[in-house]
Amino acid sequence: MLPFRSTLRSFAVLLAAAVPLLAGPAVSRAETKTSAKPVTVFAAASLKNVLDATGEAIKAQGEPKPVVALAASSALARQIEQGAPADVFISADEDWMTYLARKDLILPATRTIVASNTLVLIAPRDSPVSVDLTSGVDLAALLGQRRLAVANVTAVPAGKYAKAALETLGAWAAVSDQLAQTDNVRAALMLVSRAEAPLGIVYGSDAKADANVRVVAVFPAASHPPILYLAAVTTASASPGDAKSFISRLTSPEGRAVFAAHGFALPE
Repeated sequence: MLPFRSTLRSFAVLLAAAVPLLAGPAVSRAETKTSAKPVTVFAAASLKNVLDATGEAIKAQGEPKPVVALAASSALARQIEQGAPADVFISADEDWMTYLARKDLILPATRTIVASNTLVLIAPRDSPVSVDLTSGVDLAALLGQRRLAVANVTAVPAGKYAKAALETLGAWAAVSDQLAQTDNVRAALMLVSRAEAPLGIVYGSDAKADANVRVVAVFPAASHPPILYLAAVTTASASPGDAKSFISRLTSPEGRAVFAAHGFALPE
């Protein structure tokens, strides 16, 4: 039998050797959590405020804040087509989501409607202009020699909705040569916010986000296709599981509350 002191020394040596082994997994888990790769989200420009709030909520929970690229849905879809590293695509219309689906660039099973919106006519905050958006409305008379701010009417969803609404109301022909077309809806909003354009057509959520503009009138829902926001995981995503979880967050009760707080309508 070993002397008591020798036994005690042997136990101390074994304990010292075991401590790094016991600590190893805990350190590894911490490193994994802090070094996790954030989800990269390509989203319509009109979603800026919603995604800013969502990102901060995710960060507050100790998770990596998503990396968000904002632009017109058309521009983002083409970037994904060219190989841009997005995990999630959120489009402001169905057309650009379908465009990527036809090229097998999204996972069809993850395609989800996350919100809807309204289309509104806005003016600078102090403008006295008023108008009823009914058939035969004469927006050209309100513009005079100035221009109507609107997103690109051939590619950007907000611009396409605007053109459709103006055509339905019989106002397109009179204003089609008086458009100040922009790369995305937030740029159109900015023109009116700075009083560089007397009128603009944006989403209701955009108008809510800028105190320097006011809503003159809301376009009838029947005057344009339904404004739907769709999200999907890209086929090239390096983290499809995390990307699916991000979309699930947007459709959760908490996510829906964020959309509602920023002026978006919620899908049925």
